[in-house]
Amino acid sequence: MLVSSNWLQELIDISSYSTEELAEIITKTGIEVESVTPVAEGVSGVVVGHVQSCEQHPNADKLSLCQVDVGEETLQIVCGAPNIAEGQQVAVAKPGAVLPGDFKIKKTKLRGEESNGMICSLQELGIDEKDVPKEFAEGIFVFPEDVEAGADALSLLNLDDKIIELGLTPNRSDALSMAGVAYEVAAAIDGDYELQKEDVPYSNEAAEDFISVEVEDKQANPYYGAFIIKDIKVGASPLWMRNRLTAAGIRPINNVVDITNYVLLEYGQPLHAFDYDRFDSDKIVTRRAEDGEMITTLDNQKRELKNHHLVITNGDEAHAIAGVMGGAKSEVQEDTKTLILEAAYFDPSVVRQASKDHGLRSESSNRFEKGVDPNRVERAGKRACELLAKYAGGTVLSGAVSVDQLDRSENKVSIETSVINDRLGTSITNEEIADILRRLQFSYEQNGENFDVKIPTRRGDIELFEDMLEEVARIFGYDNLPYTLPQGSSQAGGLTLEQQLKRKVKSYFEGAGLHETITYSLTPKERSQMLVSPEIKRQAKSPVALAMPMSEDHSHLRLSMLPELLQSLSYNVARKQKDLSYYEVGTVFVSNEEQVTRQPSEILRASGALTGTWISHPWQQEKKEVDFYVVKGIVEGLSAQLDLSFTYEKTKIPHMHPGRTALVKSGDKEIGFIGQVHPKLQKELGLKDTYVFDLNAEELFAQYTKEEAFQAIPRYPSVSRDIALVVDEQITSAAITDTISEAGAPLVKDVRVFDVYQGDHLPEGKKSLAFNLLYLDPHRTLKDEEVEEAHDKILTAVKDQHEAELRG
Repeated sequence: MLVSSNWLQELIDISSYSTEELAEIITKTGIEVESVTPVAEGVSGVVVGHVQSCEQHPNADKLSLCQVDVGEETLQIVCGAPNIAEGQQVAVAKPGAVLPGDFKIKKTKLRGEESNGMICSLQELGIDEKDVPKEFAEGIFVFPEDVEAGADALSLLNLDDKIIELGLTPNRSDALSMAGVAYEVAAAIDGDYELQKEDVPYSNEAAEDFISVEVEDKQANPYYGAFIIKDIKVGASPLWMRNRLTAAGIRPINNVVDITNYVLLEYGQPLHAFDYDRFDSDKIVTRRAEDGEMITTLDNQKRELKNHHLVITNGDEAHAIAGVMGGAKSEVQEDTKTLILEAAYFDPSVVRQASKDHGLRSESSNRFEKGVDPNRVERAGKRACELLAKYAGGTVLSGAVSVDQLDRSENKVSIETSVINDRLGTSITNEEIADILRRLQFSYEQNGENFDVKIPTRRGDIELFEDMLEEVARIFGYDNLPYTLPQGSSQAGGLTLEQQLKRKVKSYFEGAGLHETITYSLTPKERSQMLVSPEIKRQAKSPVALAMPMSEDHSHLRLSMLPELLQSLSYNVARKQKDLSYYEVGTVFVSNEEQVTRQPSEILRASGALTGTWISHPWQQEKKEVDFYVVKGIVEGLSAQLDLSFTYEKTKIPHMHPGRTALVKSGDKEIGFIGQVHPKLQKELGLKDTYVFDLNAEELFAQYTKEEAFQAIPRYPSVSRDIALVVDEQITSAAITDTISEAGAPLVKDVRVFDVYQGDHLPEGKKSLAFNLLYLDPHRTLKDEEVEEAHDKILTAVKDQHEAELRG
């Protein structure tokens, strides 16, 4: 919505504020001001000039030599405009004047003749091409004859105005009119505004003698009013009206069209004028269109209608798409003498559907879609009749012919001072709330701290207590709401332990070479149950489905982040990006209900997906592809960062490789899984070998108990021993590692697997596992006998527990 500050000043006294100060006040009361723009910034020295004479330039065919009276003097000006003529009142930039772009006007000579200034077009004065009336698009602007030579042309053309652009939310349709903005500003600055009553000079003839109205669908069209105006003289609208339309971004056309547009801006109520004689009927019928019915609209486009479109007809053929656009056949033209003026209320959903179907977005449809004030519909028609009588010479026939089943009742909302204060954290008194309601011009009945408020129909956005709570808060002033520091375990300016750990995990993943992604929480139904960790699968009966999804691709809440991570990999691989490693720390949504009726639980998880080359050193001819151990190493690195111990168990998970997937445990709790994506799914996604991990970050954070500590660098030498053990192929290296650590304690400080072998020289069903053992005492040098004793205990323990034999 574009608001002229000059026009607003005529409705309510804002002279105590600069336009920028007023914009700040409006923003603070809840309507965002997107910009404040001067109509013609930096323009000065432009006055009205009277063209006393206009002769052919002696040395140029397309130039005119003009004598122009500018009030205090007469200037000779050379002009090249094709529409310049003697007797005109024009805009003259005198020598010393400044035009847009810091263009300074000087005395000069053109083809040998002196020129003392410039006769200006509207474009040269800074008006946008689209807002210039058609008759002046190719030449200079000509003022009406009633302006005086020497008068300030900038003021007459409204070029000294500033335009406030409001960024309105869909619920604030009341501010799509100057009257609505004036009510809003009056509440914000505690001013006075009331929409003036219309004064229509009715004739003795009755409109009902010329027209009748019939409405077939009263739900879609609860009110339709038709006014008849005779003796119309189509011509230019007054200059002030053209200025106001231009300031609002609407191009002036003629007095009839301009008046309907002006009332639309003033009242927020769209109107439409039909040429009575071209309407070809004394009956108006509004009905649903027939499938395939055709209409040629004002833009000369033939449009096919459907049976859900509402049309205005003469009982036979359609003459307008209700609330969207009129028909070309009954368009007001220069020879129009009698008007049918439509003032109607159309159901917002009907208008929106028609507007969408035909790709027609207009000032009219925009207001109907968001809702107009039912108490202003007929009044807008009367206001237009008043202006048509005054500026188009029209004779207004008595009475509006109407069908009226429009609900004009006011919403009622009850509020309590104590509840408002409880919600806002304020100490607002009953008197202050009463004063806020007065400023809003809401009538009410008060009983102590209870207020029963009647909401004017212009504020259709207010229905609930919460809506009135917002009204009280914004007029009281958001800046005046008290603020408090957070209470409880958190400290202002600090991070909670969970926040610190979350950052630590992200920092670790990025240090390990992974890139962060943020994927959609919404996923298609078929992907919503893919790659779900077993412990989540046991908690969730089914994925949570949205009641009204935006699309099938975003219909369910995710139970795992891996499907969307794999989609991101697939997307980038298809665009020649082969070596990718992603991670995401985000939430999944779990519900234990078959039919979800409560808010699902949100569980924080850390997931990753890797494919392609992990390490590449071409010069050293070293290259390593991502494999199971790369992903396992990343997860083990995370366990070291959090000082937790992870164990791994072979498992099978749908859509994962059956032989390369492991369950991850911390203590006795399952916290996720790692492994390779199933080859079939990889092929579907266009991926090569891809490995993933999915961990329960909430459980990891809950187990985190590490205190800040350090380990001194050992001062005494360590002893390293390698052993190779032959065991059954089903026995895991992790089980043997645990046995070695337990049996070798406290001297064994580290156990690492560095080789596995199966094949020649080993019995079938057996494998060889090679371990490196590190013996160390931080307080003294170990003796050979101590190491041998510990080593023997280890060999005995692995033989007893795993039937392991030392490989010769």
